Amino acid sequence: MQGGKLLTVFVCLVSTVALVNAGDPYFYYTWNVTYGTASPLGIPQQVILINGQFPGPNLNSTSNNNVVINVFNNLDEPFLLTWSGLQHRKNSWQDGVTGTSCPIPAGTNFTYHFQPKDQIGSYFYYPSTALHRFSGGFGGLRVNSRLLIPVPYADPEDDYTVLINDWYTKSHTALKNFLDSGRTLGSPDGVLINGKSGKVGGQDKPLFTMKPGKTYKYRICNVGFKSTLNFRIQGHKMKLVEMEGSHVLQNDYDSLDVHVGQCFAVLVTADQAAKNYYMVASTRFLKKEVSTVGVMSYEGSNVQPSSELPKAPVGWAWSLNQYRSFRWNLTASAARPNPQGSYHYGKINITRTIKLANTKSAVNGKVRFGFNGVSHVDTETPLKLAEYFEMSEKVFKYNVIKDEPAAKVTTLTVEPNVLNITFRTFVEIVFENHEKSMQSFHLDGYSFFAVASEPGKWTPEKRKNYNLLDAVSRHTVQVYPKSWSAILLTFDNAGMWNIRSENWERRYLGQQLYVSVLSPEKSLRDEYNIPLNTNLCGIVKGLPYLHPTLFN
Repeated sequence: MQGGKLLTVFVCLVSTVALVNAGDPYFYYTWNVTYGTASPLGIPQQVILINGQFPGPNLNSTSNNNVVINVFNNLDEPFLLTWSGLQHRKNSWQDGVTGTSCPIPAGTNFTYHFQPKDQIGSYFYYPSTALHRFSGGFGGLRVNSRLLIPVPYADPEDDYTVLINDWYTKSHTALKNFLDSGRTLGSPDGVLINGKSGKVGGQDKPLFTMKPGKTYKYRICNVGFKSTLNFRIQGHKMKLVEMEGSHVLQNDYDSLDVHVGQCFAVLVTADQAAKNYYMVASTRFLKKEVSTVGVMSYEGSNVQPSSELPKAPVGWAWSLNQYRSFRWNLTASAARPNPQGSYHYGKINITRTIKLANTKSAVNGKVRFGFNGVSHVDTETPLKLAEYFEMSEKVFKYNVIKDEPAAKVTTLTVEPNVLNITFRTFVEIVFENHEKSMQSFHLDGYSFFAVASEPGKWTPEKRKNYNLLDAVSRHTVQVYPKSWSAILLTFDNAGMWNIRSENWERRYLGQQLYVSVLSPEKSLRDEYNIPLNTNLCGIVKGLPYLHPTLFN
């Protein structure tokens, strides 16, 4: 039985890593990753399926559950999955990015074992290798509160996942060849809602059904590649209740700008006439708007939706003002019984400031992107493995990137980009966007407080405008054109963690870096040991693991 195989692997993991309390339940999954054919925009194209599904299956978990997923890679090239927003406390081995893990070779399998420790919220997973994300392989990931933790709203009638994304009709291989040859991808060909593109007046089947008078939760995630998407529902308000693992003050919105990599959870009440309604997702901040619709139906209704769609907002000032309306719910409990507001982040002294300015330049006639003049390149040996086997100097150099960008950056250095950050220090990171395009940035392994976003350039005097009371704790932050955004966090999660552009074209071409957060004591109390099923590649292939006593 497959479950037996999974259990065997799991026992090996536990005996080495001592991952979790035995009282936390285990959930086992087998995922087969294959190619398939679908027509999201009406044109047959190759997509990546998980268990025959596009998008992939929803992963439904609860705080502190043990999730064990045996992933079989039936593609013709190496593959990895990452779990966007999960913090993997003390366990960057399971993060599933190329800086921490060797890709799963074609025709083989790998078993992930992770635990959403002290987390709740709305997230998603996706392929982190090459441009596989452009062909699918993504899906919703939700972490529910434990029954003993109160939630600041009544249980909804049902809980729906809404994955919105821009889309290209060319295969991930063709798009990768474009970027490798120095070309850009250009504007997307369309927009999808849960893998489908609808038409006003078409005969599309409902994506979701609601009973009159009942309230439903919708978890809306932008799993796309470069486009901010505005999401709205005909005739219905959306009450925002949660954002990337944080309960927020419950304001009503007609529409929401969802930037790439971000997730919102809203409550929608079926309080309108019993008929069908359109959900609308449309691009923002592009020269030409691209949009799609999906049908939301009231139970028993055969009345078609109105062809008059709610209009999208105009300009990014509207979006900035909406962002500033988001507030942390200080009295609500999240994954733990204590209120979110019991953590007074605004009273902690900043020990280090890191400014990351996005950089764009031509290298050997081809466009590259980076931070502070450094464009990251992946290594054959994952950075985390090189560090673990004490071979870092053979793979990368620490701190090639500086905390402050040069006054004028005209060239890019292309090399692995790894920054050392001292364990348990409270750090301020400022993302500066000097370009006219919208940017979105993500940090693995953590949630941070997004305390400010303003036009212009950042200076220390801008700190007086920080929200030091109820900024939302989240993992992805947008940066508006010619603007900056500041985040605050404590680097208390030992491991190797990726900071990246959520514009996948920019990320693939170097706009990312890794932060190495090392525990000086090398203790299992701070970081788990390497799992025994870890794939080894590059210069560490075939090496024996370091003796476990080194990490006691």
